[in-house]
Amino acid sequence: MLATQIRQKDSVFYFAAYPAEDLLGKIRFISRFYGEEGSITPEDAPLEDEVAQFIRRIERSDKAFQRQLSRAKVRSIKNFYQTAVSQPPIPGTILLFSADALQFEPMGGLSSVGHLQEPAGKYLIIDGQHRLAALQFYCQERPGEAAHLMVPCIIFDGRSEDFAAEMFVIINSTPTRINKSHLVDLYERVSWAAPDKRLAAQVVDQLYGEADSPLRYRINRLGGRSRQDKWILQAELFHEVYRWVEAEWRERDLPAPARNEVRLRYEALRDFFRAAAAVWGETWGRETHFVTAAVTLKAMVRVAVELARGDDGPAGERVSRWTGRLQPWAELKSKFRADGFYERFPAKGQVERVGRIHRELARAIGLKIEPRDRRGPKPGAEE
Repeated sequence: MLATQIRQKDSVFYFAAYPAEDLLGKIRFISRFYGEEGSITPEDAPLEDEVAQFIRRIERSDKAFQRQLSRAKVRSIKNFYQTAVSQPPIPGTILLFSADALQFEPMGGLSSVGHLQEPAGKYLIIDGQHRLAALQFYCQERPGEAAHLMVPCIIFDGRSEDFAAEMFVIINSTPTRINKSHLVDLYERVSWAAPDKRLAAQVVDQLYGEADSPLRYRINRLGGRSRQDKWILQAELFHEVYRWVEAEWRERDLPAPARNEVRLRYEALRDFFRAAAAVWGETWGRETHFVTAAVTLKAMVRVAVELARGDDGPAGERVSRWTGRLQPWAELKSKFRADGFYERFPAKGQVERVGRIHRELARAIGLKIEPRDRRGPKPGAEE
């Protein structure tokens, strides 16, 4: 395959014009899969709807970084391929990745132009999955036209798949491209992510997946595509945990987290929510009350952080200790009834409402609210 070698700082990659049919035989479609109760069940698709059937069969993995394919977007791009005459159908480059280290042989006296070896396996698609899915249907319907179509591609090779994930995040990290919860999932895989953000993302991941977490499977990792009963968006919970972590980083100028830091912070939040669930009793998780609504959970995380700040007791006794401390909340159950909740906690928006609930909960247990720039709490003493 004829290609141009491109060097930028310490990076080397390649540009090639791939024949459409050859390219479609060398790519692997994959989308991110959220396991257990966080999965998206493939929709039933009519047999005559080839696009829907194709998307339903897409390989999925919890190690992938790609989004779910949009049926409507694939159809619209395919229609554009069919109608574009004077305009090039694929003017922008497709970004591909292979873990294989591809051999490049310069041609003649040209050091940057030559023959590039194709990978033994299939390329991962960093950017352009919708365009290639649409191209597949275009080639099926109009093979004569597609036979002469060349696709501009940038090829990265010889690195781990985390490199591909990092490139995906760099390209798609604006709010209009991928949802924030998806971005939180990928923080651990990008080399430039700040250590405090990685730590917060890992804590949230444990709150989602650990068997002893009171929030297990109740965190919405899928954004608007989730049809399941969830309490809080992953991005919202991450924001609150990150407030806690970031305050310590700024105050102490920490270079990196201690090895057991994630577990200590997770256990502190786990024990707090265990205590809270015991105090809220029958209202915990009930649709008749807003005790486990996102605004209340966010306010409770702030209480947990402040409660842990001065807590030096044994971690093994923390649940019983905090259950006693939170006992006054049992008298607030009527305030958190769904009926009339927004009237009892009036606000111009969610941020203000979280603040009002936070103050109400803290006042009930005699907890003084400290300014945000104060030193963060100790996540919990070792037993």
